[in-house]
Amino acid sequence: MRPAASLPKRHLYEFDSFILDETERTLLRGGTIVPLTLKALDLLLALVSNAGRVMEKEELMERVWSDAFVEEANLAVNISMLRKALGERPRGGQYIETIPRRGYRFAAEVKEVWDEQTESKEVIQHPESKQKTEQADAASSGLVLESTQATATAQTTPRIARGLANYFAKRKRLTIIILTLAVIPLIAIAYLLVANKEGNRATAQMKRLAVLPFKNQKPDEETDFLGFSLADSVINKLGYVKSLVVRPSSYVQRYAGQEQNPAQIAQELDVNTLLMGSYIKDGNDLRVNAQLVDVASGEKLWSETIDVRYDRLLQLQDYVARQVVKGLRLNLTASEDRQFNRSVSDNPVAYEYFLRSRYLMSTSNHRKAIELLEKSVELDPNNALAWAYLGRAYNINALQQYGGREDYVKAEAAFEQSLALDPQQPQARLMEAKLFTETGRVAQSAPMLIELVKANPNMAEAHWELSYAYRYAGMLDESIAEGERALQLDTNLESHLFNSHLYAGRYEKFLSSLPLYENDYVMFYRGLGYYYMSEWSRAAAAFERASELNPSTVFSQIGKAFRQAIAGNAREGIETLKAAEAQIEKGGVGDGEITYKFAQAYSALGDKEAAIRALDRSIEQGFFCYPYFASDPLLRSIRSEPACAAALEKARKRHEDFKRTLEAGNP
Repeated sequence: MRPAASLPKRHLYEFDSFILDETERTLLRGGTIVPLTLKALDLLLALVSNAGRVMEKEELMERVWSDAFVEEANLAVNISMLRKALGERPRGGQYIETIPRRGYRFAAEVKEVWDEQTESKEVIQHPESKQKTEQADAASSGLVLESTQATATAQTTPRIARGLANYFAKRKRLTIIILTLAVIPLIAIAYLLVANKEGNRATAQMKRLAVLPFKNQKPDEETDFLGFSLADSVINKLGYVKSLVVRPSSYVQRYAGQEQNPAQIAQELDVNTLLMGSYIKDGNDLRVNAQLVDVASGEKLWSETIDVRYDRLLQLQDYVARQVVKGLRLNLTASEDRQFNRSVSDNPVAYEYFLRSRYLMSTSNHRKAIELLEKSVELDPNNALAWAYLGRAYNINALQQYGGREDYVKAEAAFEQSLALDPQQPQARLMEAKLFTETGRVAQSAPMLIELVKANPNMAEAHWELSYAYRYAGMLDESIAEGERALQLDTNLESHLFNSHLYAGRYEKFLSSLPLYENDYVMFYRGLGYYYMSEWSRAAAAFERASELNPSTVFSQIGKAFRQAIAGNAREGIETLKAAEAQIEKGGVGDGEITYKFAQAYSALGDKEAAIRALDRSIEQGFFCYPYFASDPLLRSIRSEPACAAALEKARKRHEDFKRTLEAGNP
C-alpha cells in the first residue's frame, strides 16, 4: 500500500548503485544520469518491477510496444542496449539474464521506495541475490553522460532520494532539454553498435557444438568411412534442435584421420562444446567410445563406451544424439522431440549405403556417391535424408562436372521426394532452394529461404543461401547483410559472400574474405580479383593453379581463357571458351552466374559478339545482377554496343520487378 501523503510521491526502484525513477522516467547510477531511450526505459521498468520472474518475450513486447507492431529483433536490440548501459553486476554476471526459448529475467535484488520515505520494502529478490552488493563503478557501462548538477557521492537511500527530489524539482525542464540534445547522438551511435553486435552476443550465449570425425582404432579401407559418417549422422539428427548451433559436416571433415587438439579445434570452429570419439569394428561387433566436452572448463558432460552390433548403426546414431541433448541440458520442443523419434531407415544395408555415400561426397566423389545413394533409396525409399543427398549429388554433378539437364531433373525430383517424406527437413529445403537459385528460379528460391530463416533463425547456412539468392537478383546490400548475419552465427562459413563484395566493387575486401585453402573454385576467384586490380602476374598464377588443382571443371577452363587473355593469346583463349561452352550446351543446362563469367572472358579476349551473346544468355538463365552489370569494368569494351544495351535493359527490368515483388512481401 502506498504511504499516505498530500504531495505526489515519486516511485523508485533501487538495485546495487542504481536508482530507477518510474515517476521521472530516469535511471541514475550513484546520482549520475544514465541515458536511455524511452522504450529502453519502459523495458527496464517492466523487468525491474518483476525482478526474479521470467518474463516471456510476448509479454514484454505487449507491455513495451502495445501501440505498434514491431519485430522481435527490437526487443533483442533494446535488451542489448540495457546490458551495455548497466554493465556487469558487482559480483559478476549480467543484470538481465536470457532464458532460452522463453524470455528474460532481471537477476539483481530490487527494493521499491516511495519518494523521501526512509522505510523501504523489498518487493522481489532473485534467489541468488540475498546480500547487499557493492556499488558498481559508474564508468563501467560506457554510456554514462556526466551531469554537473547531480550528486555523485550519495551514500544512503534517503539522501539520494532527497537529492533527486530537489534536483528534478528545480532543473527538470532544463535537464530534459540538455539531455535530449546531448543524448540523442550517443543513443544513435550506441544503437548502431549494438544492432551490429547483437547477433554475435546472442550466438555466444548459445551452445555451439562440433561433432568431430570418430577415430578408427583399427584402420581399414573397409571401415574408415565410419569415422566421418557417424559424425555426419549425429550432426543431421541434431540439426532439428533450434536452441543448439551445430557446425555442418563440411567443416569437420578436414579433421578426419588427424590428431585432434580440442582447444585448437574449438577455436578454429568457434564452438564451446565438442563431441569426440573413436571406434573399432570386430566382426559384426562395433565398440564406440564417445565423450562430450565443455571446452572452456574441460568438463566431460557425457562419456560412455557403447557396444552395438554393426547392423544397428541407426540406433547408435539416435542414442548418441539423445545423450548429447541430455549432456547439454537442452529442452526439446514437442516438434523437435517428434523429429528425434522419426526413424531414418529400417533397412541396415540401405543405411550403410547411405553412410558410405556421405563419405564419398565428403571426398568429392559424387559419381560414386550417386551410385550408392540410388541403391540406398531403392532398398529403402522412405529415407528422406538419402533422397536429399541424392538430389545434392546430382546437382553438384550437373553444375561442376557437366552432368547436364538430366541430372538437374533428377536432383529436383529427389528433393521433392525428400520433402514429401519429411516436410520439416531443413537440409532438403536448403538444398532445393539452392538448386532453384542456380537454375534461374531465384523468384522461387527467395521465399523458400526467407521462410527457412524465419523457422531456423540460427541456421547460418540458410542466411548464407539467402545471401546467394539476393546476389543473383542484384540485391547486393541485402546479400551482404544476410552474409554478414550468417558470419555472425558462424565465422567459418566459406562460399558466396565474397562474390557479393566483388560485385559491389570492394575488391580488397573480396580478396581478404577468400578462404585460405586452395581448390579450383577459390583459386579462380582469387585470380579474378587480381585481374580486376590489374595485377596480371598474380592473376595468371592463380588461374594456372586452378587448372593444376582440377583441369576438368568449368572454372578452370574460364580461368585458363583469362590467363590466355593476359598472355595476349586471344585465339587460344576463345577456343578454350568455345570448347567449355560446347560441353555445357551438350548437357542442355547452364548456371547464369557461370555463363556471365564467359561473357567477361570473351570481352577480355576481344570477341564482342560472343561476349554479348553470353551476357544475354546469363540473364535468361536467371542471373540478373543489374547493379554489377552496369558498373563492371570487364564489360567496358561492349557496353556501348546496342545489343549489349538491350541485354542490360532486360536485366534492369528483371531486377526492378524482383525488388517490387520483394517489397510487397511476395517475391
